Amino acid sequence: MTRNMGYALLAGLAAIVVLVSTAVFIGVGSDDGSLDGTSQGTGDSAAPASSGAWVGSWSASAVAAEPDTREGFAKMSIRNVVHTSVGGTGARITLSNLYGTKPLTISHATLALAAAPSNPTAATGTMRPLTFGNSRKVTIPPGRTATSDAVRINVPHAADLLVTTYSPTPSGPVTYHPYARQTSYVAQGDKTDETSGTAFTEQSPYWRYLTGVDVWSNETHGAVAVLGDSITDGITSSPGANRRWTDFLAERMRTERDAPRYSVLNGGISGNRVLVNGSRFSPNNGPSGLSRMQRDVLSSTGVKAVVIEMGLNDIIKPPRQRDADKIVDGLRQLVKAAHARGLRVVGGTLTPFGGHRGYRPQLDATRQQVNEQIRSEKIFDAVVDFDAALRDPANPNRLRPAYDSGDHLHPSDNGYRAMAEALDLKALKGGSPAKT
Repeated sequence: MTRNMGYALLAGLAAIVVLVSTAVFIGVGSDDGSLDGTSQGTGDSAAPASSGAWVGSWSASAVAAEPDTREGFAKMSIRNVVHTSVGGTGARITLSNLYGTKPLTISHATLALAAAPSNPTAATGTMRPLTFGNSRKVTIPPGRTATSDAVRINVPHAADLLVTTYSPTPSGPVTYHPYARQTSYVAQGDKTDETSGTAFTEQSPYWRYLTGVDVWSNETHGAVAVLGDSITDGITSSPGANRRWTDFLAERMRTERDAPRYSVLNGGISGNRVLVNGSRFSPNNGPSGLSRMQRDVLSSTGVKAVVIEMGLNDIIKPPRQRDADKIVDGLRQLVKAAHARGLRVVGGTLTPFGGHRGYRPQLDATRQQVNEQIRSEKIFDAVVDFDAALRDPANPNRLRPAYDSGDHLHPSDNGYRAMAEALDLKALKGGSPAKT
């Protein structure tokens, strides 16, 4: 073989590698794990060419229309800060106009790594423009969502991402998640490409429009979607510290040797109930678990298992449900829906609330009756006993003092860690249905 022929052969092989790698990030795929977007980023790092799949890395449930936002955020940039559970070599986002009453137009959107935790400044060289169907502009009808095309970007595990959107025109009420426990930012004008955070002078305790971030990974094998209430939402966790119980669970998944390599998707809504939708007087309680199971769990990217942590609000919040069987029937319906998709379901017992302003002995009796049925292992495929993990041995109807945030209902950071440690990670794998 001559030298020129050798060079030609090497060049040909290199071209094939480039084509295969490009095919992973360009081209239309389906739900079988292939990629359904087009990379528009520059300076991107190489992606796995022969294996990988999309998996949800972060999520937040759309809860309600943000009050006093009839005109949306026209001519303003919203920079959401979110924390990944797992990393990957590519990313895409989902925006929601679920509670909007007018079309939402996003004329410019970007994604970047944060230079520091909870900081609006982008890390050098990580800013990526986002497109939707190969167009920089997207208009989302009321009640709908839009998923961006893919961009190549090295997303680390447990990293803060900046997702920035700009709306040039009034759009109607903003779809939001009110109890983010994370500071995001707003700037006047189109600052989506701005790597410096100096223009983002307005701070926000909400996530707006953004409901999901997926990553392309050849390391993570699926996602655990958690359907829950304020305890899963992490309403009393330290702001900006990512100490919800689902964050601690994600840490276990990443670090423990025999753990399934799953991401964790938080589907918690504060005040949420299994059976009853939030009313017009309390819209931030969100739609019931039964109403949003498909939206927030079954449609999650790469979901392999489900954890359900809810039912306590059905007992505490008016109209108070004192019939344990009705709550259990609702839980059974959630399990049935998950089983129809071939998903394994782990159910959590209801936690103590003695000392809380809503405590009544007869209500606690209902909680105990629900827990008795959950522990019978006739509802879920497996059980995580949050009650046993958090209760005070000296006063079992109360939270252990070290695990109490102070309101006698929601755990502290240490309590959230104890919840994550209570879950047997092996329970997330397998497929046997619940006993009947």
